[in-house]
This record gives sequence, C-alpha cells and structure tokens, in this order.
Amino acid sequence: MAASGEEEAPPQPFTLSRFQLSEEFGFLLPNPLTELPPPYGPWMELAGRLPELLASRQLRARLLQMPQLSARELRGHRELRLAHLVLGFLAMGYVWQEGEEGAAQVLPRNLAVPFWEVSRRLGVPPILSHADFVLANWRRKEPSGNLEPIVSLPGGESLRGFILVTLLVEKAAVPGIKAIAEAVNAVPQPGEDALLRALQQLAGAIGDMGQALRRMHGGRRRPRGDAQGWRRHPARSRFPAEHVDPAVFYSVIRIFLSG
Repeated sequence: MAASGEEEAPPQPFTLSRFQLSEEFGFLLPNPLTELPPPYGPWMELAGRLPELLASRQLRARLLQMPQLSARELRGHRELRLAHLVLGFLAMGYVWQEGEEGAAQVLPRNLAVPFWEVSRRLGVPPILSHADFVLANWRRKEPSGNLEPIVSLPGGESLRGFILVTLLVEKAAVPGIKAIAEAVNAVPQPGEDALLRALQQLAGAIGDMGQALRRMHGGRRRPRGDAQGWRRHPARSRFPAEHVDPAVFYSVIRIFLSG
C-alpha cells in the first residue's frame, strides 16, 4: 500500500514476455538451434543416428565409448536447450534400448554428468520432457516452412507425426495464450467488451487446437500385424506424416517416453 499522501502505482500490464513466452510461437522455442558447437560433435553424431543404433542394439556400446564432455562450453539459452534435448533423447535411448524387460538402471557417467550440468543451468529436471520432445525439437526442412524433428527415435512416420501434430496444436494455442493476457488486463477496465473479445478469442483457439489434434487420427490404416516389440516395426511406414498408428505408439514410441 502506498504511504499516506502518495498515489498507488498502477499495476503493470500482464505480458507474455514476463514468462519467457513468445507472441508468435507461444510455448514453442522460436527458431531452435539444430547444431551444437564443434566440441559437442559426439553428442550430435549419436543423436542423429538414434533410430538405426537402437534398431541394431548398438547405442549402449557406442555411448560407453563417447568421450566425457563438460557442459561448461555451452553458451546461451538456445545452446542449452538443444543440449538438453540431445542428452535427453540419448538417455532415454540408453535406458530403453532392450525394451521394457531390459531397462538400464544406471546411466554411464559420460552421459549422466553433462545431462545433470545442463539441467541445473536450465533449472529443469534431468529427464526428457515435453519441452525437449516437442517444444524445442523442430526445424524447417526448407524455406517454404515444412517442418521435421531435429532428433528422432524409432517409430518412423508415426513418431514424426506425433511430434509434428503436437507442434501444430501448440502453434494453434498461440492466439489463446495471447487472449489470456488480454483477458487479465481487461478485468480491471470499465465495461466488458475487451474481456468478452478476449474470451471469444480463447474459445476460438481451443477449437483450433482440437482441429489440429484430430490430424493425428487421419490417413490410411495398415494392418496391425506384429506389434509385440518396437524393433519389429519398419523404420518407415506408408502413413502420411500427420498420422499416428496406435499400435506403433503403444509398442514403440510409448516405451521411450516412460521416464
């Protein structure tokens, strides 16, 4: 409360930038880096070959040969986000290489230590999260704007579709996120018009998010076939990029998202 005789300062407007949110991308990381500096080439090389190394059960052996690298040379938020993304994917690949029955209980030091260092600097847990798997895991294939994940896992087009459709849902949410800020700022104002417009924009964004999410169920369905283990699925499928086959999701993708 202001001292006697002093006017109380007006409240600061609610802005997305206060929460490190983008007016254009919302929760998505704007224009993520796709390469780390040269000293971290071993991380990027293994991350780029994750599907094939997991399919051949070679990832654990290759990771054990990886040099011990310190995260101290990483600079800036975007380098740290890419490092966390890469190390998170490598950690989940190491843990679940042999499937649900052969999960590793301990990460090797050359993976665990830098993963912990990067996580501490970002203030996030050392685990593959939605912020890694989707929000920072996208790049443009060409200037026209088609997208693809930076790092992938087994699951072929279903994995790609799961990531990219979730990206579309996040992008569809952006007008709603902006509308929330507008609604908060409208509450103390006289009249209801500004608040009503913001709530209508929010409702429209929620509808657009639902439409984007439905793309995950589109496309042709193939026979289920053998869905007992992720290594039995081909690396690529005939599905359009936005389709996610429930059998592939359950028996392949889900395993690597199990923590």
